[in-house]
Amino acid sequence: MVTPAQRNTHIHILGICGTFMAGIALIARAAGFRVTGCDANVYPPMSTQLAEAGIELIEGFGAEQLALAPDVWVIGNVVRRGMPLIEAILDARQPYVSGPQWLADQVLGGKQVIAVAGTHGKTTTSAMIAWLLEDSGRNPGFLIGGIPANFGQSARLTDSPWFVIEADEYDTAFFDKRSKFVHYRPQIAVLNNLEFDHADIFPDLAAIETQFHHLVRTVPRNGHLVVNATAEALDRVLARGCWTPVERFGPGARWCAREFAVDRFAVTRDQTELGAVSWSLSGAHNRMNALAAIAAASDAGVPAQAAIESLGRFANVARRMQVRGAVNQITVYDDFAHHPTAVQTTLAGLRERVGAARILAVIEPRSNTMKLGSMNAALPGSLADADRVYCYSAGLPWNSQAVLAPLGDRAVCDSDFERLLQRIVNDSRPGDHVLVMSNGGFNGIHQRLLAQLGGAPAPAPAAATVTAPAAAPAPASSRAPGTAIRPTLADPSRGPSQS
Repeated sequence: MVTPAQRNTHIHILGICGTFMAGIALIARAAGFRVTGCDANVYPPMSTQLAEAGIELIEGFGAEQLALAPDVWVIGNVVRRGMPLIEAILDARQPYVSGPQWLADQVLGGKQVIAVAGTHGKTTTSAMIAWLLEDSGRNPGFLIGGIPANFGQSARLTDSPWFVIEADEYDTAFFDKRSKFVHYRPQIAVLNNLEFDHADIFPDLAAIETQFHHLVRTVPRNGHLVVNATAEALDRVLARGCWTPVERFGPGARWCAREFAVDRFAVTRDQTELGAVSWSLSGAHNRMNALAAIAAASDAGVPAQAAIESLGRFANVARRMQVRGAVNQITVYDDFAHHPTAVQTTLAGLRERVGAARILAVIEPRSNTMKLGSMNAALPGSLADADRVYCYSAGLPWNSQAVLAPLGDRAVCDSDFERLLQRIVNDSRPGDHVLVMSNGGFNGIHQRLLAQLGGAPAPAPAAATVTAPAAAPAPASSRAPGTAIRPTLADPSRGPSQS
């Protein structure tokens, strides 16, 4: 935990606009640290949170930042050898630490940590658990890879012993290639699911299973593992060694969902019905997320019946089936899905809710795994619930038209954004549901669609800008070391740093 002597310590965060590192910045600021940071791009909603917290941001990774002389440099995994600043830090033998290690050392050591790991559903399940603890009066701290609507922020530090963290399997830093989650030492770990992803750093699923095995090794014997009963990969992980009590959720498991409708399902534990969740979410994937959250909260002392009732007040997370607007009876949604399984479950959830209405799926395959083409074989099938599919293919090293050929004339692929946008507008009709799926800003497509569907001229995408309170900042090469600039709404087509 943070001691009085550590307050006002200056940390400078490299890669501060990444989802995880921005959360660390907010927590450090709340703990009394002086926080500055740098990144190549700023990207809402994280840049907005940083600005509102008064955290100063320097554009780029210039070596002149060495003159800031912080007490420690906190390194995000977007940072690579060869960047001028990191080379200067290494040459000067300055103290540096990874973001996950800093968090573990300064914050998590005195906490009861609930870590949520898995290929899919980490953000939503973490947000659910944080809300269940909050609604039961436990006031948890948290760091989540999105903004839960119940809280309006992605991270906070409290005096509660409980801390909920989204436990990412991506690597820690350029000097620490272990998954981030091995640093967190959870008391309760949720293993939500597991399949191949992150093809840029993992050669195969077995390599990811090894990292999950390392996570399992850190959970104490008086802790809890909450595990998806339907994931064969997780069975293999536990078969390699498990020293902690395991509770499983899913069909036929201890925690189970039954008698479900679009917005309601019953929850059973050991085949005894405990109550029914009535909420605004839909889809089998969200019911599984809910079971995991209820089980984890129960292990933290929240009565299951209270957790079930609390989920009725859960307001989801930004960019998870978020309705961005509706015009002329056409509804536009925003979702973070960027893996075929996530695409499939998101579409299935929407189909469950809208019935026979037309769904127009708009996808931007921009994650590293999707760009590498590792998931191409699964992509057409994942889009089966869509009546029409529109793929933005700019920058893809593979032929999207050939990959989506099994969909026939239902699929339209185009590398010209304006032309694809116009095609979606022309094809839309009253009663349609337009589901946009991307892990980036996608050129501000949501607002532009709504504008054109409403008959207004489409606004141009926002330019990538970072501004100072007065005059525009000088280029990094000419700006004085440590010149601070506040992040503003920047190019929404650019994603956050991986960290």
